[in-house]
Amino acid sequence: MIDGDTIEIHGQRIRLSGFDAPERGARCGAINVYQNASLALADVIGLHTVTCVSQGTDRYGRIVATCSVEGIDLGHELVRKGWARDWPQYSQRTYAEDEISARVSARGIWGLDCPDDLWGDRTYD
Repeated sequence: MIDGDTIEIHGQRIRLSGFDAPERGARCGAINVYQNASLALADVIGLHTVTCVSQGTDRYGRIVATCSVEGIDLGHELVRKGWARDWPQYSQRTYAEDEISARVSARGIWGLDCPDDLWGDRTYD
C-alpha cells in the first residue's frame, strides 16, 4: 500500500480509479485519516491476490486501474467504509451510492470533525 488510493505491484505504482482518499498529512482533529485510509485498504487486500484492469496512465506515469480482490472492487470497499469518496469526474458516479451510505451512517471520515479543506482544492461535482 502506498496510500488509500495507490498500491504498488511488482514495483509498478497503480492509482486506483474513480475514488479519492485523504492525502499524506490529512487529519480530522487528532485522527490521521491518511493513515486510516491506507490501513483500511491494507485490511481489504489482506493476503489476497489483487486483480487490476488498466485504464491507462496518469500525469505521474502511474497506471490507473480498477482493482479487486476475490471479485470485490477496492473502490467500493474504501468508499463504503468511509475512508475515501467517489470522484465522479473519473468514476461516472460508480461509487456515489457507497459514499451516500457512508455519509448517512457516519462511517470513517464522515463521522469525524474534519476541516473544510480536507480535500484541498479538488472538486467532486
